[in-house]
Amino acid sequence: MEYKSFLIKYAEIGTKGKNRYVFEDILCKNIRSALKRVDGKFLVRKEYGRIFVDCMEDYDYDETVEALQHVFGIVGICPVVVIPNQPWETLEKELITFVDDSYLDKNFTFKVNCRRINKEYPMHSMEINVEAGAILLDAFPELKVDVHQPEVMIHIELRDNIYLYSVRLPGPGGLPVGTNGKGMLLLSGGIDSPVAGYLVSKRGVHLEAVYFDAPPHTSPQAKQKVIDLAKLVARYSGAVTLHIIHFTEIQEAIYQTCPEDEITILMRRYMMRIAQYLAEKNDCQALITGESIGQVASQTIYSLQVTNAVCSYPVFRPCIGMDKQEIVSLAEKIKTYETSILPYEDCCTTFVAKHPVTKPKLADIEASEALLADKIDALLRQAIETEEVRKLW
Repeated sequence: MEYKSFLIKYAEIGTKGKNRYVFEDILCKNIRSALKRVDGKFLVRKEYGRIFVDCMEDYDYDETVEALQHVFGIVGICPVVVIPNQPWETLEKELITFVDDSYLDKNFTFKVNCRRINKEYPMHSMEINVEAGAILLDAFPELKVDVHQPEVMIHIELRDNIYLYSVRLPGPGGLPVGTNGKGMLLLSGGIDSPVAGYLVSKRGVHLEAVYFDAPPHTSPQAKQKVIDLAKLVARYSGAVTLHIIHFTEIQEAIYQTCPEDEITILMRRYMMRIAQYLAEKNDCQALITGESIGQVASQTIYSLQVTNAVCSYPVFRPCIGMDKQEIVSLAEKIKTYETSILPYEDCCTTFVAKHPVTKPKLADIEASEALLADKIDALLRQAIETEEVRKLW
């Protein structure tokens, strides 16, 4: 069966009342953007409660489906046969042809489900369900009806055109990216932060990202790994602007001046300061991290409290209650895991204390930061002024 159109189903968007059209329009825009990765010409259009993707020339079916399965807001992708509106007698033949071409083996149970949007069509939905079922049973005696748990659901949608479909491929769900503002993701080369970016983006948040580079303590490969991770996240989130901050001098100043057991907490606080500055500058409304309670010393609840103290922006931590295996499973699903485990260390693993503090006190951390007072402002300014910016897709 060669399909020339896809019916796109959404779920949560349908609850948005009078604002639903805004979410639909953004979803259509994101679908068009995702399909730019696929060879072919596509028309994305809306009808009430549905979005359709029409394939205007030859296209790759698998690549098209894969592109659509990366668009947040889509819950179902249904390859459809489109038939001009016509009398029931003609539609009977089309229905038989559809089932015959779609299923070589007809030994399955089925149910017909008609949705009659076009109220001018002379038959009602229940009439069509009954008539269509009878026609298919006559045409293919091996078929059996099961209205409770059918193996195949045959859908008929009566609109300006008639749509036949029986396959629903899963979409990623969520809300269309761009419907809920923008966040600044602290992106390391680890497993957690790409997953955090994916999860927040799934709620409609557009992403920018910041990576803290520390040459020569980190390699060019470590930087490239983060760029590759940003590209993988961008398959779902849309284009990501990556801010690369040269953090070496700040790390070295902390290492040389402050208590060894506080190094990681102090680094995190300065990272959060820089991330918030970039967020303000680039019209982001929140920071996003991959932290999970208790995973490492800097992620105990005490450490997170001290880290948060430097931020006035909300900090989203979608992995906060997940264990490592849950995060790894999601990383494997979105195909960031294999890149994340490449053996190139990031700046957070380069300067690691042998016995890091797990219950830091804010007063002690602020006292340690005071030791940097004569140099830290200049170092922060230098780091921000020398940022490298990349637009990744």
